[in-house]
Amino acid sequence: MAAGRIVVGVDGSEPSRRALRWAARQAELTGDRLEAVIGWEYPASGWAAMAPGMPLAAMPSGAAAETDPEELARRTLDEAVTATLGGAAAAATDRLVVNGHAAQALVERAAGASLLVVGDRGHSGFTAALLGSVGRHVTHHAPCPVVVVRGDTG
Repeated sequence: MAAGRIVVGVDGSEPSRRALRWAARQAELTGDRLEAVIGWEYPASGWAAMAPGMPLAAMPSGAAAETDPEELARRTLDEAVTATLGGAAAAATDRLVVNGHAAQALVERAAGASLLVVGDRGHSGFTAALLGSVGRHVTHHAPCPVVVVRGDTG
């Protein structure tokens, strides 16, 4: 039987890092490839002068890297994978930065996957929620089994 693929949502939060650790251990046990995914979107506000596709060259030197949401997502993903898994496990992890809402990006990437793994909540203001909006969406819409990795429930 050919090895499959485990997709894990990573946004840099501690719950997503727990999910990444769990998914890496599972991939090690099953022989599946590990694919870490982060979704990004242009902010709805705060970038009034910037539209998708607008060149960032007009911005002050260095500002483009700080304000480009795709680059920020890529850096967040790379830092989280490297810091969480380290060494050979991080190097073997496929990384994908997707333009789109995180929940929908994960559901789309989960097509054909063995498993989709997410943390119980990510970067949001609702830390008391039992399950974040991304976790809730993927558990209802993913085309494969979903694991939600819970943190401290105390």
